Amino acid sequence: METREKILIVDDEWNMRNLLKVLLFPHFDTEEAEDGATALALAEKKSYSLIILDLMMPGMDGWEVCEKVREKRQVPILMLTARGDTKDKVEGFSAGADDYLVKPFDSEELVARAKALIRRSQATASHAVEELIEVADLKIDRVERLVYVGDKVIELTPKEFDLIELLATNDKIIFTRDMLMNRIWGIDKERDVRTADTHVKNLREKFRKNELSFNPIRTIWGKGYKFQHSNPEQ
Repeated sequence: METREKILIVDDEWNMRNLLKVLLFPHFDTEEAEDGATALALAEKKSYSLIILDLMMPGMDGWEVCEKVREKRQVPILMLTARGDTKDKVEGFSAGADDYLVKPFDSEELVARAKALIRRSQATASHAVEELIEVADLKIDRVERLVYVGDKVIELTPKEFDLIELLATNDKIIFTRDMLMNRIWGIDKERDVRTADTHVKNLREKFRKNELSFNPIRTIWGKGYKFQHSNPEQ
């Protein structure tokens, strides 16, 4: 019997947890947590293909849960919220979320986003082509899905890894925001292309804090982004 991917649903409302279970059951196995502490305990002990995480919960909110999961796990995280403010989305992505869905949501979109997040988080490990990319003091291990500056591992979200890997393996291509959204997020519905900008900003900040010797993501004004092997002035 084929093993199904398992999703952890985290929401303080029983009705929402039950709805998510019903919508996801035809495609995935699910477990649930009614609060952040329970979610963290489960994520510590078990392996999940995706965490669906409510943003507004009493006690430990979704942002804090996301940050704590990211300290130890690189499992994809889909944030759910009743608010669609751009500020909330940016904060969610900064905390380590990979995607964002506003309640009420379309059931088909929920399933599509879940499948896309799981598929893209596993894709690189299934390919053996050019397992290691090295540029100056930057190293991208495509099998282990790890990024190093020198000998130090840089903590990236699955989507951040997908972004730097895509740019580095296609270093001749200028990627528009729409191209990045299609290649990495893969949802052919209306979406906020600023998601790509936020992930680029987060990546650059992590590389800067870890003293990478060059900025690997170059902005091509009016067009998009491409990988660069050294700073323009070098």
